[in-house]
Amino acid sequence: MVSGLRNKFHKPPTQNHFIINVKKPFKQRILDGPILCDGAMGTLLDLYEYDEMPHEIQNIKNPDIVERVHREYIDAGSEIIEANTFSANRFRLAQYRLEDKLEEINRTGVEIAKRAASGKNVYVAGAVGPTGMMLEPIGKLKKQEARDAFKQQIEILLKAEVDVLFLETFVSVAELDEAIAAAKELTKDIPVVAQKAFAEDGAILSGNFPIEIIEHLLEHGADIVGANCTVGPQRMFSIIKNIHKNGVILSAQPAAGIPTLLNGRSIYHTTPEYLAQYAKELVEAGVTLIGACCGSTPAHIRAIRDAIKGLQVGVRTPEIKVKEKFSSPTSNLQPLTTSSRSRFAQNIGKKFLTTVELDIPRGTDVSPVLDGAKYLHNIGIDAVNITDGARARLRMSSIAISTRIQNEVGMEAITHLTTRDRNMIGLQSELLGAHILGLRNILCITGDPAQIGDYPQAQTVFDISSAGLIRAVASMNRGMDLVGNTIGQPTSFLVCCAANPIAENIDTEIERTIKKAESGAELIFTQPIYELRTIEMFLKRIEHLKIPVMLGLLPLRSYKHAEFLHNEIPGMRIPAKIRDAIRNAGDKGQSVGTHVAKELLKEVKGMVAGVYMLPPFQKYNVVEELLEVV
Repeated sequence: MVSGLRNKFHKPPTQNHFIINVKKPFKQRILDGPILCDGAMGTLLDLYEYDEMPHEIQNIKNPDIVERVHREYIDAGSEIIEANTFSANRFRLAQYRLEDKLEEINRTGVEIAKRAASGKNVYVAGAVGPTGMMLEPIGKLKKQEARDAFKQQIEILLKAEVDVLFLETFVSVAELDEAIAAAKELTKDIPVVAQKAFAEDGAILSGNFPIEIIEHLLEHGADIVGANCTVGPQRMFSIIKNIHKNGVILSAQPAAGIPTLLNGRSIYHTTPEYLAQYAKELVEAGVTLIGACCGSTPAHIRAIRDAIKGLQVGVRTPEIKVKEKFSSPTSNLQPLTTSSRSRFAQNIGKKFLTTVELDIPRGTDVSPVLDGAKYLHNIGIDAVNITDGARARLRMSSIAISTRIQNEVGMEAITHLTTRDRNMIGLQSELLGAHILGLRNILCITGDPAQIGDYPQAQTVFDISSAGLIRAVASMNRGMDLVGNTIGQPTSFLVCCAANPIAENIDTEIERTIKKAESGAELIFTQPIYELRTIEMFLKRIEHLKIPVMLGLLPLRSYKHAEFLHNEIPGMRIPAKIRDAIRNAGDKGQSVGTHVAKELLKEVKGMVAGVYMLPPFQKYNVVEELLEVV
């Protein structure tokens, strides 16, 4: 509990600091009452038409204008100014091919701020922002790589002798953990301010989530904790008002409202008076470090200065009890109940499950799909697989078709969702929509790149990997989004993934499968397999994962079909002896192909949870033949 945490700073004997001319050590000053931070650097640089990105390049190109901004904030009343180093880590700078300027940009940024603060009771903060990349397992950035990047930047800031470190605008708590760890490895003396960027969401802001985050950051070593950016003053107050406890020093730097775009530039509309009104309430609610973020100007800071003059930190607030500690974006908020799961999910391990992939139409006529689903439903198939733009071809939405099938046929769907076409916002939006429509089985896949499909000029997103999408679905099942913000009521998806036991580099494929399992996958669907030893070796290597497997079966209809799959479809490999057997069969090649599939299914039935059948060209009658051995 926050109330049980000890004060990290020990207040010295009472002094009249107003008559001391020498600047106090920051740890002492922070105990004397509210301290006013500055406002946005980027906003002013844009206003002065120094809008080249990243803004930190102005430390080298136009240091005078950066110093001017600092001085304007100091004149407005700022007692802390942040060096213009927010985006100056190696990953952010690499986007602009400026990684070789990392040391110069950070060092010069602090030097400029110190010049502006010289001779005044003003503290210089080293600003450290996120890498701009997603950490594993959601993205590709390893935690250690992120920590090393933060450590590299922070070491430069410390050598330049900043008074305090501001780790700010972090959406991902996991990434903020790495930044805190990097700072604490380098210094025990310089205070670390850790600020999360919260979403603009009433459910998030009004519940226990903010206080869980604050506790988490304190436990990981932050000295001062709070929030900045993304939300305006009113929402910031909603975050902070229930957090203040004795011994905890809080910070708050709200944005100047929500911007609108004008000629490609973000325009903010919150007035200085409105921002100042809430700044006053924030201090009364327990905030010590008060300032503003995106869209704010010296006028906003000046208004805040006047509003907080003479205030004492920490008016009594209602006691909020924390039910659970925040641990990570996948911590369990509410367990799933069996009744909320799909019939398919509930039957895993209880019966041998069968699914069939349906051919998805190019246009709007879904009657063949519905007819196929009805046929398969009548012969006892448990679910149908609905692909999501397979081979990057234009096809109807997998969510729309799955919903039609479930509503009109009464048969459950395994809805495929790819990371190719949507960013992480769009994917999570689709998931929420799928859930409210009644879909409960999601197969998370990467998808084929756009350039191989109907529209090669289309952009391929791949904002997150399939493991990242799995993590998103699993997080929603625990009541949170991808970065740990609450979504209210948990979803109840069966989280499925794909695996290819015949991949050329099987070691890499096993590593990916393990990663998917660790991210939350509950069921594996394999690519089509043709040999018993292939599935046996795969099952042996993943047996420690304790995840059931659906065997992929694609009955071959001809020698030409076999050759096409083997030579032209990525991830497919048809053994030579099977291709030869089908070739030698001539016109009876399809019978041989079906026989091969039936024999494999008969041998593997006791090893897997079920079979995932991919009959070619709507030849669903082949499914009935395969079912003879089930």
